Amino acid sequence: MALEYVGLTEINGPLVALAGVSGVFNEEMVEIQSGGKTRLGRVIALEGDKAIVQVFSGTSGLALDDVNTRFTGKAMELPLSTEIMGRIFNGAGQPIDGFGPVYAEESRNVNGSAINPVSRTYPRNYIRTGISSIDTLITLIRGQKLPIFSGSGMAHNKLAAQIVRQARINDVKSDGGEDFGIVFCAMGITYDVADYFRRTFEETGALNHVTMFLNLSNDPIIERILTPRCALTAAEYLAFEKGMHVLVVMTDMTSYAEALREFSSSRGEIPGRKGYPGYLYSDLASLYERAGVIKGRSGSVTQLPILTMPNDDITHPVPDLTGYITEGQIVLDRTLDQTGIYPPVSVLPSLSRLMKDGIGEGYTRADHADVANQLFSSYAKVNDARGLANVIGDEELSETDKLYLEFGKQFEQQFLNQSFTEERTIDQSLDLGWKLLSILPRTELDRMDEKLVEEHLGKATK
Repeated sequence: MALEYVGLTEINGPLVALAGVSGVFNEEMVEIQSGGKTRLGRVIALEGDKAIVQVFSGTSGLALDDVNTRFTGKAMELPLSTEIMGRIFNGAGQPIDGFGPVYAEESRNVNGSAINPVSRTYPRNYIRTGISSIDTLITLIRGQKLPIFSGSGMAHNKLAAQIVRQARINDVKSDGGEDFGIVFCAMGITYDVADYFRRTFEETGALNHVTMFLNLSNDPIIERILTPRCALTAAEYLAFEKGMHVLVVMTDMTSYAEALREFSSSRGEIPGRKGYPGYLYSDLASLYERAGVIKGRSGSVTQLPILTMPNDDITHPVPDLTGYITEGQIVLDRTLDQTGIYPPVSVLPSLSRLMKDGIGEGYTRADHADVANQLFSSYAKVNDARGLANVIGDEELSETDKLYLEFGKQFEQQFLNQSFTEERTIDQSLDLGWKLLSILPRTELDRMDEKLVEEHLGKATK
């Protein structure tokens, strides 16, 4: 039976300290009773016989005496069953959709752990988002962690909603007993944004295969730190116990990092770069490394974290450290966004490092890699032609450079630009790529196999 302690030693912001404790471990859940109400907290540090506890709902109204504290003997756990599909939870894993509690098959520690590298299987195959720029050029592979780098005020929320609505593991839901689900995790969002996500998923029918975890901007910061851990625990259960391919969409990781910074400051820790704690890298890694495929298990966990770059600075600690841990990035461009291009994917700084092993014959289409390489190469030359045109004028450009300018215009208007309701198959995206490449002289298609050019170019020009 757990011991109950009377009184507190210290109260400091959201933290309380209790001396003279024994048999307590880090991350242990705590129940604090005061004034007939019970507050939850967790142990965040142990200093000899003193435990430092962070109170989820804050310490307002607490006094040093007349407080009873009970250590539960276990870490925070999330009740799990297949019933969580289609349900909406708050950041601490409590149902907020009015359908009552989850009748759990099991409960799991939300802190989890990174997948052991020895037990990993190399990610293969892809997840189709229905968005040409991502599926063709920055393909999302099952088991990959591929972040989206955005900026304040850009359309990343709209893009996240579209990906959740359209994502598939194949052009049909299942082709061999495989099932697909999405875990959507939102941190530090306003009420209207939360309502937008909920309403969009309900109206499109996507909510049936989505598990939502919503942490609002006025919720406690400790809940914000727990939100992605709850989401990933749910994803791991569905993937590795129920054999599903699960896509985890997490927005906004910058809000998470800022909560971690505030949490670190309340503990009196020495700040690191831009005030973030020195362990920001390892903390982010503890989340990102929970993506992957495990040997002997049929499911997979794929992560699509979204983060806003303060002042559009890609060298800011959050995107910088994220780029070191993850396997590529999708970068959104403010200039494209301001010209009305949606989604405003900046192709050249974006990449998917695992793309080459999850596309091609048997996965997407045999010509996928060639089309992607040629589109990248040609669009890079568009920027060169535009720069030259700014110096000498359009009329002085060579005929080839003028064709590159036309290609760039059509590439942005037809290939990158795609309405929120438009969903394209991988065949439609690749065929559109061929059509755009037909604008250029054949001599410029130097990144493609000549047989492929002969086979497809005629079709694209019809």
